[in-house]
Amino acid sequence: MKLILSTPCWHALSLGILAGMRTFSAPCIASHILSHDHSKNLSKSPLGLLQSNKVAIGLKIFAVAEFVGDKLPSAPNRIKPVGVIARCLSGSLAGAAIYKASGGNPYIGAIVGSVSALGSTFGSFFLRKNLSEKTKIVDPVIGVIEDALVIGAGFGLVRSA
Repeated sequence: MKLILSTPCWHALSLGILAGMRTFSAPCIASHILSHDHSKNLSKSPLGLLQSNKVAIGLKIFAVAEFVGDKLPSAPNRIKPVGVIARCLSGSLAGAAIYKASGGNPYIGAIVGSVSALGSTFGSFFLRKNLSEKTKIVDPVIGVIEDALVIGAGFGLVRSA
């Protein structure tokens, strides 16, 4: 089956935003899309690994583990350098794969995914922190709402692909 995305830029941007909220969400969603609709453009690329059903399942397991781990008191702030770098790399990977699968330039996809992940990392961190302070809702509950947003947006991206 041939993957046809009429708006790979919006997909890469959206995946980057989700990567900023949950690191594994972007590659998980991109891999799910690509494992169901293989692209010949990825056949000889290292990004083609995301078309594997086993990789898609593995990334889903990591994403679920991240949803759980985020609620633990020992979870580090996402704006620490390692977290920011991981989220940018996640958005970059997903954006590059979607662009390349669509026949576009993977470097543009990587930049779009990475930059949107960077913005989303800080934006979602401060939004979550302020919501918790202003509403007096405990942080893990805000985290569950954030998870629901990421999952819902992920389903929307899968359906639009």
